[in-house]
Amino acid sequence: MATAQHPSTPKLHKGVQPLRAGQGTSFLWHKLHSLLGIIPIGAFLLEHLLSNFEALKGPAAYGAQVKFLNALPLVRVLEWVFIFLPIIYHGLYGVYIWLRGKSNIVYYPWAGNWMYIAQRYTGLIAFAYILQHVLRQRFMGISLPENPGAAFAKVQHELANPWMLAVYVIAMIAVCWHFAYGIWLFAAKWGITPGEIARKRFGYVCAAFGILICAMGLASIWAFLEPKYQNTPDIVPPALVQMHIEANRPQIALL
Repeated sequence: MATAQHPSTPKLHKGVQPLRAGQGTSFLWHKLHSLLGIIPIGAFLLEHLLSNFEALKGPAAYGAQVKFLNALPLVRVLEWVFIFLPIIYHGLYGVYIWLRGKSNIVYYPWAGNWMYIAQRYTGLIAFAYILQHVLRQRFMGISLPENPGAAFAKVQHELANPWMLAVYVIAMIAVCWHFAYGIWLFAAKWGITPGEIARKRFGYVCAAFGILICAMGLASIWAFLEPKYQNTPDIVPPALVQMHIEANRPQIALL
């Protein structure tokens, strides 16, 4: 008796699936999740990396940067509307997507699937790190908005713990990977880089960008460990912080 022939398996293509219009409002939630990862969360990440880079100039420079940021108009409103709430939504919805998704790395171990897995795990690491970082640096211990001169020593004391130092380094790498690959995904899913060649070329750009910001982040971490700053007081005198602000304030020439 002849056996039934199974239909041939359809050809599968490499890569990450595009963002599809789903049932109900899921498509809009996905779009919002994708957009918030770039604006404002991505913009805030870049600002945060640049601000932390000031630590390379010393405790007074770092305190001056913290003072400047906390002196912005409506800073607490900006903090919640453009930082905290978007990060909470992006993180929680990202976990929701992860729990519902399938990577298929066992059956189809292609680069796209491995990148999908890496993006999910780095996102989870980044979200957990951000939660503890904001809790410890923003809401626990000495209040930095009222005492910007204590900012350098507060981070320095935390990094004195080898376990916390390891957490910072791992989290920095995870955050930068997640953001760089997130930019590539955003461009692909929003139709900015149509075609395989455009996506491949943009992938190199994103990889270089990710390495750059990761190097900046790791250099900032090193600044708090430098031997020349080991005797930093718990609170840099406000006069010294203000002196640094005045020294770096742009001068306007009068004609």
